[in-house]
Amino acid sequence: MVIRKRFGQHFLHDPAVIRRIIDAVAPTSGERVVELGPGRGALTFGLLERAQRLDAIEIDRDLARLLEADPRAQGRLRLHVENMLDTDFALLRGQGEKLRIVGNLPYNVSTPVLFHLLSQRGAIEDMHFMLQKEVVDRMSASPGGKQYGRLTVMLAAYAEVEALFEVGPGAFRPPPRVRSAIVRLRPSTEPRFAIGSDAALRTIATAAFSHRRKTLRNGLKGLLPVEDIDACGIDAQLRPEALAPEQFGRLAVKYHRNRAADAPARGAVEARAAREG
Repeated sequence: MVIRKRFGQHFLHDPAVIRRIIDAVAPTSGERVVELGPGRGALTFGLLERAQRLDAIEIDRDLARLLEADPRAQGRLRLHVENMLDTDFALLRGQGEKLRIVGNLPYNVSTPVLFHLLSQRGAIEDMHFMLQKEVVDRMSASPGGKQYGRLTVMLAAYAEVEALFEVGPGAFRPPPRVRSAIVRLRPSTEPRFAIGSDAALRTIATAAFSHRRKTLRNGLKGLLPVEDIDACGIDAQLRPEALAPEQFGRLAVKYHRNRAADAPARGAVEARAAREG
């Protein structure tokens, strides 16, 4: 079979790693398990053996046909040939139990997939992913380290993130040029701490970590004045990596409230400009 590089395909083949991943997921009979990017089925049939039924989302039609034709799939494996970034997980869940998501994600789309899933977190019980180790390090980082950043903060608002174990390149064919790791996410329907709004947290975290070497006073200039940062109980002289995710939430709440308070004035200015234009 031709490996299609445009899909970022590296196929897991090491039996010991496969068993360890399935043991970490620990699916049980009757659970709603969804596999993203099953590829050649390295995890698929082990998951299916335990869960007894499985939905799988595969963009590669050739691979999907091979999986559907496998005798172990008959009557128990439902293939969805589509881009996982287009999948409506709430629709897939329907009125049933929440979904348990498992996948060896293509490294080139891992972050967009994570946020697509979190946007539908009400339908999801938990997630287990194989990702580039560098990404997992960033997802699960603690404040103060060089891996800690915007991704850490944004994920922390909506999910408990746990790095489980590393996987070397030799577990794949062809071997990737990077090390991989398994990560578990347990999403929360409501934010795990106050954030004002998704957009507010994203704005504050992006601005702060775009200037990692600057203090908050300078990095958030134009978004929050020093007195507002101080009012949140945060030293404006700190650099962003010193703040816990919850502290970014406080800043985002302040920013969100400021924007809401300014909205009538902005609306009047925009309306006047429209009339005069």
